[in-house]
Amino acid sequence: MNERSVVHSDFGDDGIVVLTIDDPTQRVNTMNSTFVEEFTSAVEAVEHNIAAVKGVVVTSGKSTFFAGGDLNDLRDASKDRLTEFSAFVARNSSVLRRLERLPVPVVAAINGSALGGGLELALATHHRVAVDGPRTRLGLPEVTLGLLPGAGGVVRAVRMLGVESALNELLLGGKSHSVDSAARLGLVDRVVAGPDELLPAAREWIAANPDAAQPWDSAGYSIPGGAPGERSQPLHARLPALAGTLRAQLKGANYPAQQNILKAAVESAQVDFDNALKVEARYFLDLATGQVAKNMIQAFFFDMQSVTGARGRSTDRAVWKATKVAVLGAGMMGAGIAYECARAGIDVVLKDVSVASAERGKAYSVRVLDKQVTAGRISDDEKEAILARIVPTQNASDAEGSDLVIEAVFEDPVIKAAALAEIEPLLTSDALIGSNTSTLPITGLADNVNRPDDFIGLHFFSPVDRMPLLEIIKGSKTSEAALSRALDLAKQIGKTPIVVNDSRGFFTSRVIGTFINEALAMLGEGVSAATIEQATLQAGYPAPALALADELNLELLRRVRDASRSAAESAGNVWDPHPAERVLDVMLSEFDRAGRLAGSGFYSYDDSGRRIGLWDGLVGAFQSSAADLPFEDVKERMLFAEAIESVKCLDEGVLESIADANVGSVLGIGFPGWTGGVLQYIDGYSGGVLGFVTRASELADRYGQRFAPPPSLIALAETGISLAQSRSSVLADAS
Repeated sequence: MNERSVVHSDFGDDGIVVLTIDDPTQRVNTMNSTFVEEFTSAVEAVEHNIAAVKGVVVTSGKSTFFAGGDLNDLRDASKDRLTEFSAFVARNSSVLRRLERLPVPVVAAINGSALGGGLELALATHHRVAVDGPRTRLGLPEVTLGLLPGAGGVVRAVRMLGVESALNELLLGGKSHSVDSAARLGLVDRVVAGPDELLPAAREWIAANPDAAQPWDSAGYSIPGGAPGERSQPLHARLPALAGTLRAQLKGANYPAQQNILKAAVESAQVDFDNALKVEARYFLDLATGQVAKNMIQAFFFDMQSVTGARGRSTDRAVWKATKVAVLGAGMMGAGIAYECARAGIDVVLKDVSVASAERGKAYSVRVLDKQVTAGRISDDEKEAILARIVPTQNASDAEGSDLVIEAVFEDPVIKAAALAEIEPLLTSDALIGSNTSTLPITGLADNVNRPDDFIGLHFFSPVDRMPLLEIIKGSKTSEAALSRALDLAKQIGKTPIVVNDSRGFFTSRVIGTFINEALAMLGEGVSAATIEQATLQAGYPAPALALADELNLELLRRVRDASRSAAESAGNVWDPHPAERVLDVMLSEFDRAGRLAGSGFYSYDDSGRRIGLWDGLVGAFQSSAADLPFEDVKERMLFAEAIESVKCLDEGVLESIADANVGSVLGIGFPGWTGGVLQYIDGYSGGVLGFVTRASELADRYGQRFAPPPSLIALAETGISLAQSRSSVLADAS
């Protein structure tokens, strides 16, 4: 046997063949060309010796069962290589079909997570045995990368669960299931306690079921719930509602995977199994060779790997862990930070100006945990253990011995300086000192502490318990040791980190400001508010722009504007006012509408703070509906404003890597996921960088020089290469 092989075949004396998948070149098993070639040979060997074979077990030599498709192959798939890639997809699908058509029982012995192609492989067996474990997940998450399962996953899920259940439980949301959940759904047939029980359970089932076959290959089989073409079935009448619900969820945004999944599920259910596989393959190839999938694979896999990796740090370093954190300020942000730290096992001192204020901050954790208990995700004992770690106080002395402080007080340098001055003498000598500022330069704030080399920006996003991003900001004196500890903290509390250099607004706040400004500017030009909000959603943003401005608070937006203008003028620069400024000033000075917290903004609100609808006074205030801009311009003005500002951040050194920009923009500020992030949007634009530059120049001619492409981008367009190709990441472990 070749020790470098991926698939190891063991023909046992009992007539059972154990196929163990263990790719020596990869951390996990993937459905790459080598696997397909070797697995095909292994299945052929079983077919040639079928008279001596009593059953087949498929298992893994790694801690996980199988991770799915090789994303390097999928990222490189293109319409230019469609024939070659189609052949690979067909061969992959064919070998799984041959596996399930073997005239002997076939069992999947699942020793760890089976996601994507891993679950597709398992579904192509007659029986699935899985080891119980909290970290084991089963699912078809391809939609989260802009794809659909392409190795029979749609076809088998539909035939196993029915069209509606397959769509809702597996396909459209990319939901992954625990072993128990998968068993209740019918994806797993038997659950065992440990890996040692897997093969005995598989052998036992083979002995008891010598004539096993797939249900859909047996006489009299029908799809649960009926096939869509059967007019007598309830499903037939519900199909229009299913399609309508999906359209409502997507809001017109550019997510073709969901549409293709629905089509593949419905159409494949109306033909025989082998033709169903061809239907699935057609829709899969359409996605795999399209730009959206490439964008999403780049951001959600490759860029994510980069930002969560070692980032140039030695892999054998001692990992730092915080044991006690002082959170200064128990408002919305401080309360959320306290919860996340306590949930991660860190003792928390939650300090505010009064015990009552600090208690209100802790109450936030109570509400979050109560919901989790009700949902069955944690026990009452686990809830109480987390709450016991949070000590609300007004006394600085309670923070003594903390090895981490996160200041989350009001966005004012004087208040922040006072809060840190009170706490710093009580910290351990090597404590990490963090500030949760969203706009104030870290270098300036570091002047207020005695150890500026240990001072770093830790910008969380609200609500902290639901937002996955942590923007880490290096000041001019921040040490590499402090940065390393901040990255370790991100992992400790389960946040995805990006690292940026200091500037006013850093990366995320600076870029999202251009998005909101552009929406306000268009309102001021007479574009109807409803058009702006609809364009925002159809562009793929998670929240309408004017609604987001209300959430952030118009007073805060004006304070940020005024601080930025003051800083620019102090530096001797001429302030170039944005058209959005007039809209802000009119809303606040003339109409006293500051946003949701104030009870009125671009939207009207009821007494509970629930949004009722757009304020009808917008029409008179800004001649709303007077302008008739092309709808595509309305969408792209917001997208381009953020992309151009991000290029400027890259040029100025605020951003050190494209991966940080892409991940930070999608996870932190809601840049549409289908783009793959704010800089991948440029590379993936029709015509690449040149196409983007050409379109930006058109927008500049129509709407102002703020859309003029930066010189660096113009120069790059002339070379014909992408941003990703031109800028190598500084992250040492990018893969």
